[in-house]
Amino acid sequence: MYGYAGQFLRVNLNTGTTTIEHPPESELKAFLGGRGFIIPRLLSEIPKGADPYGPENLLIFATGPFTGYLPGGGRNSVGAKSPLTGGFGESEAGGFFGAELKRAGLDAIIIEGKSANPVYICIEKGKTKVLDASTIWGMDTADTETAIQQALGSNKYRTAVIGPAGEKRIPFATIHNDITHVYGRNGMGAVMGSKRLKAIAVRGDKLPEVADKKVLVALSRSIKKSPLTTCGTGLAMAGYNENGNLPVNNFKGGRFENIKKITAGALCENDMLVGMHSCFACPIRCKKRVRADTPWSVDPVYGGPEYETLAAFGSNCGVDNIFAIAKAHELCNRYGIDTISAGVVISFAMECFENGLITTGDTGGIELRFGNAEAMVEMVRLICRREGFGTTLSQGCKRAAEIIGKGSEQYAMHIKGLELPMHDPRHNQSFTIHFSLHSTGPDHCTGSFDDADGNNLGRFVVEDETAPIEKVPPHELSPAKAQFLYSVGLYRQLCNHFSLCLFVPWTLTQCLQALTAITGWDTSYQALRQAVDRTVTLARVFNLREGFSVEDEKLPDRFYSPPPSGPLKEVAVDCKQLKGAQQHYYKINGWNDRGVPTDQLLSDLDIGWCSAHIPKAAEKSL
Repeated sequence: MYGYAGQFLRVNLNTGTTTIEHPPESELKAFLGGRGFIIPRLLSEIPKGADPYGPENLLIFATGPFTGYLPGGGRNSVGAKSPLTGGFGESEAGGFFGAELKRAGLDAIIIEGKSANPVYICIEKGKTKVLDASTIWGMDTADTETAIQQALGSNKYRTAVIGPAGEKRIPFATIHNDITHVYGRNGMGAVMGSKRLKAIAVRGDKLPEVADKKVLVALSRSIKKSPLTTCGTGLAMAGYNENGNLPVNNFKGGRFENIKKITAGALCENDMLVGMHSCFACPIRCKKRVRADTPWSVDPVYGGPEYETLAAFGSNCGVDNIFAIAKAHELCNRYGIDTISAGVVISFAMECFENGLITTGDTGGIELRFGNAEAMVEMVRLICRREGFGTTLSQGCKRAAEIIGKGSEQYAMHIKGLELPMHDPRHNQSFTIHFSLHSTGPDHCTGSFDDADGNNLGRFVVEDETAPIEKVPPHELSPAKAQFLYSVGLYRQLCNHFSLCLFVPWTLTQCLQALTAITGWDTSYQALRQAVDRTVTLARVFNLREGFSVEDEKLPDRFYSPPPSGPLKEVAVDCKQLKGAQQHYYKINGWNDRGVPTDQLLSDLDIGWCSAHIPKAAEKSL
């Protein structure tokens, strides 16, 4: 077996015992890795209706075939039942942890049960120990990593840790590897905290052999530096401001007048950028480190804000203070919460405040208005600590709106309970389909960017592709847009199986070549498509079993009307067209008109076993 360790580690925190599982090569071929290794086990092992914070939930770390071998191959996935949505939850991160996990002889770690006391897991050279973490429980993410490396006597251990927010089970808490590489979405840190698991430390010594090292070396050398090397993501914000993609004031729309003050370039102009760092074997080096002394002290050990964070705490909160944004980012990485969810729930509260639904009596005297940088930073701090009004907002938009009431639901920018990322779906209208249907909620990484992807279609085409991908205008919402999303989405979803970074410009043809060079398999485009379809279908079944239906696949009402000003002032999502595009997307995937996978599809994908998890009521046609 090439490219895989061929071993999954299972850790039972109820008993502190460990076992090794050896998945057959047929399973590796069928699911590839990453998300593909996670969802079959979540569906088959987690009982229907299980509490995401209960011992029945699993927490699975999984690498892919590219992990540890190629530029962009520093990524790996974490999955569980999400405490934020109640459905399938999964998140990815770059860094070095995944490569070290594979160097330690493991393709995945399956964590089950719940420890009675705080613990951490130490993995080294085929040996696993469950160790006491009572002295580090309560520490922030950076101090946790330092304390573990000191206790183990080496800084060569790679770690995945949670901060105090994960311990407090904030439902959008995060997991951090090497401090700055974050499994950000769906609350995986809260699941880890609920298991009383503070960290995992890994040290390996050898990667599994590959089938053709020369081909991998040649492919690796073809990857050059990119504009992201200068100061990471966030350079395109001015362009997003002009085309309407940039969210402003809780997605109300319009232009953000002081956009130059909050872009990635502003970090350089204010002498805040102190370095650019990389993930495993990657020449792009897109990870920022920023420092500031005043008006807020910002520690560079926690990295620096990327596009999603710059927009979430910046334009979407009406804040034009780059120092405040950097401080909010640092707090999120220090305590361990998702910057997207945090920024969106604060912008939600700002709109509630400006419309009189909450007052300073609710917020503890904080004037929570759009543009108030000090208020934004203080609310991040309160959310992280679950104090004051931060206790309400720490529940996420959906639950916070239920607590506040008074019609505040109209300002809650979420789908299935997950806050929207920083892309207005009125502009990239394939996101209207993807955000509404995707199993984990609105995920910008696995959907298609209509304008950018439409201009780079060559990246997504392979020689044996018989149905060419047609470019579709960004504001169009039609069956053709659904087909575009499905075709381009193959590549973007494959990255979550390969464990490959989207920022490294691999083409789909190169991915096929790399997979063959790593594994020795004589694979094909159709086999890759089936692997993605298999995983997407299992995730769909998981959510159906947990009670989701077509009624949950809608956008916040805000997007069905154009904003009053700005580049999208005449652009809205047509509800009828969206439903038509959704129906076409169901059909392409082999689902019925209620979005339920058909028996024929399950048979074709060789996952007929999962039909037992589909509720009978869900199978009825509309």
